[in-house]
Amino acid sequence: MNIKPIVLMAILVTMISACRPHAASYASYEEYPVYEGVWEEMEYTPARTDFALWAPTAQAVRVLVYETGQGGSAKWMIDMQPAEDGMWKVSVEGDLKGYFYAFNVRIDDAWQGDTPGLWAKAVGVNGNRAAILDMRTTDPEGWEQDKRPPLRNFSDMVIYELHLRDFSVDTVGGMKHRGKYLALAEDSTHTWTGERTGLAHLKELGVTHVQLMPVADFASIDESKPERIQYNWGYDPKNYNVPEGSYATDPYIPETRIREFKQMVQALHEAGIRVIMDVVYNHTFTTQGGIFERTVPGYFYRKDADGNFANGSGCGNETASERAMMRRFIVESVCYWAKEYHIDGFRFDLMGLHDIETMNAVRRVLDRIDPTIYIGGEGWSASAPGLSPDSLAMKANVDKIPGIAVFRDEFRDSLRGPFGNDKKGAFLIGRPGYERGIRFGLSGGVYPLTPNDSVSLSPAQFISYVSCHDDLCLTDRLKATLPGASVQELCALQKLGTTAILTSQGIPFLFAGDEFLRDRKGEPNPYNLSDEVNAINWHNKMLHREVFDYYRGLIAMRKAHPAFRMGDTSLIKEHLEFLRVEARNVVAFRLKGNPCGDAWMNTIIVLNARTEPVTVDIPEGKYWIVCQGGKIDLIMGFGTVVGNQLVVSPRSATIIHQ
Repeated sequence: MNIKPIVLMAILVTMISACRPHAASYASYEEYPVYEGVWEEMEYTPARTDFALWAPTAQAVRVLVYETGQGGSAKWMIDMQPAEDGMWKVSVEGDLKGYFYAFNVRIDDAWQGDTPGLWAKAVGVNGNRAAILDMRTTDPEGWEQDKRPPLRNFSDMVIYELHLRDFSVDTVGGMKHRGKYLALAEDSTHTWTGERTGLAHLKELGVTHVQLMPVADFASIDESKPERIQYNWGYDPKNYNVPEGSYATDPYIPETRIREFKQMVQALHEAGIRVIMDVVYNHTFTTQGGIFERTVPGYFYRKDADGNFANGSGCGNETASERAMMRRFIVESVCYWAKEYHIDGFRFDLMGLHDIETMNAVRRVLDRIDPTIYIGGEGWSASAPGLSPDSLAMKANVDKIPGIAVFRDEFRDSLRGPFGNDKKGAFLIGRPGYERGIRFGLSGGVYPLTPNDSVSLSPAQFISYVSCHDDLCLTDRLKATLPGASVQELCALQKLGTTAILTSQGIPFLFAGDEFLRDRKGEPNPYNLSDEVNAINWHNKMLHREVFDYYRGLIAMRKAHPAFRMGDTSLIKEHLEFLRVEARNVVAFRLKGNPCGDAWMNTIIVLNARTEPVTVDIPEGKYWIVCQGGKIDLIMGFGTVVGNQLVVSPRSATIIHQ
């Protein structure tokens, strides 16, 4: 095929080229030009393909066109021309569909090496070259009609965090596409005993949102060797705007990973479940040789006083979200996933490394797309960040990031024990002194933990959790803090902890498999360990069906009764009151009246972590019992209690209402 490079806006380009040298120098990063036009690095039509790259410090830029996604020499090497605000451009006549490309930038007389660019939206195997294709050909049938499931308020959410491979690789689960995107598109899988698995399990459980651990292209898995057993959580980003290839049935064909990702989202939406992506904009897997350093060295990262990469991520670098083009990259990348892939929410890894202005910009642009798109994140960094904490999206600054939720580890630690000391338990195993932290969590942060504690503008900014992918999962933590605990004890404490999470006014967050006592062999950080450690064992659903049924009952109760998810600080202060309890390791509260028009009146919840029954004084009256002794029944219940006292069984929760 004959191709012909043409320069867009030739007269303008000639003028710009004559007015400045091809290699610009700047005294500071603040002086770098900010490109205001449409930031697309490749725009394909059958008649021509336009290439562009923002590289303001480059002496020269080339685009190399390849016939394959890896290996071989470039078929064409085309010089790009300097354009406005640090952009380089060239157009190539002819139909390049099916080809691959990479950029190469010359800085200080040295070519930096091939890069797929910052904005690669389709790539070949292992993501080293971007692919030229028409994105509309990647849409599955019915994609244009795909709609987000309805969501009234963020407080209505119940989030379920999962890792694609963990969730589907176990052969007992019966999924055909084990470890792949398409596993979540199979809607009727089950174990040999008939227990629902996969998507059917999620529907049975009743969660509203699935949070996927990183599914954007990451570096640690060699996609060209699917026969090799490889595992990683994916917090090692490589290309931010294209799905990971190891979860596709064929990583060599660029369209496959895109189409199958969309099929997964489509299937979850059809099941009434929204999709949250775990995004890792705070650091990259590598600096030298990565997409940022090979394009504009230094600009996209923070440095310390000695000129070394700042390391607030604990991964060797942290990105500089406060710089205009990095901020724009994060904002537009999130928008791209929301529009192209119909993603319904984003969980920001180490959100405390991103500046407040950037996170508020993300919230504003997503509001314009759909204000029900969720944003949450970790309100901390792994170590000291390169910017002042006052300017960052830390949990202490939650009042400065309205509409963005943060994980509240104070609630988690009050339930299961502190991070960093796996053998020290807390409320759940009967250690005294954690009741205030439990009340803080149950109120969704409305009632401060300490007088100086940051209070959320809304309970929908408070993520309530006791277990997630980080650190020991709940079963392992209970085993570590209560050595020799029986299965019955583990089941009881798992239920008790989850009752606190699902009756909290914050957004409840569950970790996949906790609902049937998942364990990871006591490993707190198995990010690159085997399936033997990480995979969900679906046989456990049968073994611990009573725990699953309890989780399901709590979720159904929360969804049916708006008093548990008022979503408004003033309503919570008006209707949620904590009852006086003399005994330690007991927390009791009442939802006065019928807030938000709830069918239940004066609902009372008591959490008893003691090893003996406890008697709690309650307002005089007749109450129906819906949860008692580790069982929940919203229809028939467990009888009534009359009077002003309630006896609660050991290591369990009781829920009553009028």
